Amino acid sequence: MKHLLENLFLAFIWLTLTMKFELVNFIFGFAAGFLVLWFVNRKKTDEYRYIHFMPRLLSFLLLFTKEVIKGSIRIGYDIVTPHHYMHPGIIAVPLDAKTDLEITLLANSITLTPGTTSIALSDDRAYLYVYNVYLEEDVQKSIDEIKNGLEKKLLEVLR
Repeated sequence: MKHLLENLFLAFIWLTLTMKFELVNFIFGFAAGFLVLWFVNRKKTDEYRYIHFMPRLLSFLLLFTKEVIKGSIRIGYDIVTPHHYMHPGIIAVPLDAKTDLEITLLANSITLTPGTTSIALSDDRAYLYVYNVYLEEDVQKSIDEIKNGLEKKLLEVLR
């Protein structure tokens, strides 16, 4: 938290120096402040988790945005064409996520992605059941997309 405040402070210093109080200028100042903090603290890996957290968070958000756009286009295309390409089904995704927060965020990320919905969690918390509108013929491919995509990136952020 302390490091986020330092980064925000550097961004506000940038805003006052440039005298342009705009969102784009703030984002630039925030990014520049992050680079300054990274350069100054690049060898303090244990106590400076913030430096590693922000790129991982950005990576997850970019992947999530890509998946939402890809799912929206796929559903939209299927709606406007006369032939339907949907092959719905339910898959059991084995979880590496263990805590309530990790499982909840993963399930919500899957549900917010068009074409997929988290249905249930197994009693032993080892599997998440997901309804997929576009289930591949190779079910393992659909499972791997979730495991190596959203779950992997989310766990990098949270751990």
